[in-house]
Amino acid sequence: MDQQNVIYDARELGTPRMMILGVQHLFAMFGATVLVPLLTGLDVSVTLLFAGIGTLLFHFISKWNVPAFLGSSFAFLGGYASVKEMGVTQGLSETLALDYACLGVACAGLLYFVMAGLIKSFGLQKILHFFPPVVTGPIVIAIGLVLSGSAIANCQTNWLLAIIAIVTVITSSVWGKGIIKIIPVLLGVMVSYIIAACMGEVDFSPLGEAAWIGFPIAKEHTILAVFEDANTTLMLSSILAIMPIAFATIMEHIGDMFAISSTVGKDFLNEPGLHRTLSGDGFATALASVFGAPANTTYGENTGVLNLTKVFDPRVIRIAACLAIILAFCPKFACLVQLMPAATIGGVSLILYGMISAVGVRNLVEEKVDLKSSRNVFVAALILVLAIGVKYGANDNIAIGPIHLSGLAIAALVGIFLNAIMPTKLGMKVKSFKGKEKS
Repeated sequence: MDQQNVIYDARELGTPRMMILGVQHLFAMFGATVLVPLLTGLDVSVTLLFAGIGTLLFHFISKWNVPAFLGSSFAFLGGYASVKEMGVTQGLSETLALDYACLGVACAGLLYFVMAGLIKSFGLQKILHFFPPVVTGPIVIAIGLVLSGSAIANCQTNWLLAIIAIVTVITSSVWGKGIIKIIPVLLGVMVSYIIAACMGEVDFSPLGEAAWIGFPIAKEHTILAVFEDANTTLMLSSILAIMPIAFATIMEHIGDMFAISSTVGKDFLNEPGLHRTLSGDGFATALASVFGAPANTTYGENTGVLNLTKVFDPRVIRIAACLAIILAFCPKFACLVQLMPAATIGGVSLILYGMISAVGVRNLVEEKVDLKSSRNVFVAALILVLAIGVKYGANDNIAIGPIHLSGLAIAALVGIFLNAIMPTKLGMKVKSFKGKEKS
């Protein structure tokens, strides 16, 4: 279908139907986006605000052409947990420790601009040579496995509620039809939450004290608090612990651009260009982190909605972004989300963390990584054992002088370094948006 005809058809739907499509995209991203602040301790309202603002900024930088929604990234969860633990160990509050983590994520967002500049200068293929699937696949696998322990800990608070959430997500995803199929996470949260309320497991008394309208940003939840505290050692530790994760999320972004291009039938990697979409994603991530929101990333859930509706007009995505911004100014709504039982979060996150690892496995399989090669086995093996071993065997980080590096950071750095120095005759293949391979 021609792109111009698709846009024309979207306009013919009229404003009411466009709004409904926008609400559907809001639902598609909502469950996963609000789950990240619940898992990390960040603010739900600020998260929604910068998911909306970040999406609009992304559309502006990508010339208003790419129908992508930017929501909370799960890839940085290990980094948030690691830095928070380091900060609390040094006597900081959890809130201030998370501010230090946000500083690290903001710096990670700047790497997107570096990658965008390199791609613009040297071309996509030459840059991706340093980040092949044998590196990024195991890193993504490790992210899910490292996070699994926290999911189990939450599930143990009430296994019944956790299992209800898990069963609802699986049932909705596998056997659901229409919109049910594309919002399994949201349904899993809602069903488990409602049952928890009926069982008397939720104390709603704080809900009555929350205001209907309020401003979501507070000074103590921004990285300004970090510079006032001025713990230079922890600053460096958080930056070194979190920045390497950006290499994996950049690869995720590139994969998403391939998927959206294939769905829409337009090569967004060439026009407006991968350097523009990367810059938009990085800018959204850095800006969100400055104000205490999670890192942003392009959402596959919304790509699924595009494929389902066959309406590719980016204006529909921008409607969803505006709705997210409006919800951010309702503290009562944020309070309702924050009262969610830990077991409900645990059940849903158990699936999501497993899916993160599964994506890494799929990356290895789809790119046909040769694990009969000793070279590739060494790279993949060291990434996995370092990430998991440091997490569960060394209290989540290793001190190198005054700097503390998380297992994920060490694994990413070692994997990239080994891949760069070890000789290989294997050429990297990158699929174009039409599915053809480029050597």
